Amino acid sequence: MKKRASLWGWFWVLLGVVYFLVPLVGTFTFSLEMKRDVLSFASYQAVFADPDFARTFLFSNQMALLTIIGSLALFVPTAYWVHLKVPHLRPVVEFITLMPFVIPAIVLVFGMIKLYKNPVTIGSLTLIQAPTNSVLGTNMLLVAGYIVLAMPYMYRAVDTGLRAMDVRSLTEAAQSLGANWFTIIVRVILPNLRAALLSGALLTFAIVVGELTLANFLDRPAFGPYLWLLGQHRAYEPAALSIISFSLTWAAMGMIFLVSRGRGGQGQVAGAH
Repeated sequence: MKKRASLWGWFWVLLGVVYFLVPLVGTFTFSLEMKRDVLSFASYQAVFADPDFARTFLFSNQMALLTIIGSLALFVPTAYWVHLKVPHLRPVVEFITLMPFVIPAIVLVFGMIKLYKNPVTIGSLTLIQAPTNSVLGTNMLLVAGYIVLAMPYMYRAVDTGLRAMDVRSLTEAAQSLGANWFTIIVRVILPNLRAALLSGALLTFAIVVGELTLANFLDRPAFGPYLWLLGQHRAYEPAALSIISFSLTWAAMGMIFLVSRGRGGQGQVAGAH
């Protein structure tokens, strides 16, 4: 009976591998057929030779870095405070972090444009100029939108890391040594969250690099709109870009695995002490 169950288990695993790999192999093979009757990397050479590729990819990397920094600054103290002071509100906070799954990105971006197309004023005093009227302001709106989209992943990564340690004992020990809240978060909590933060950061990076709607409607030179425009006019280059994006994603997943494996159990050990 166990042998039959094991065979069925391997059958479903192999079926999943085939389902996953066949489209990938087909896309990779198609990306090599840019030259007639010859398999070559001409489509990859064309992609890397396109100046828009480097420009848009660099821009999306910059936005991803700002999004990760903003997400960490927002969600680490929030999750820490919820765990330490108001654990009964955890279901409410978790429900709020799920809202990006319910509200489409197009609704979010139109709301941002509608809200911030005019300057913020009180009477005749202008507090903030319309963010959409400047490149910097539009970029900051884009980062804010990315933070919202990444919220379910980043917050849960932080929350999972905090669950693996004894937050209250670590905080009380640090306070007994005279540490303030900023020192506790930076020198006690963050070092125990490295693997969790890396997981959330890499997921955030993947979301930002491939995102289309926000960057398109805010008219920013991001990688997602570049992929979309290229797919409208070319055939082989989008396939090559898909393989490149896939490789970057799996490289990120490999980094998560290696870091998590190398720091396995550290949060529990730190919490125990």
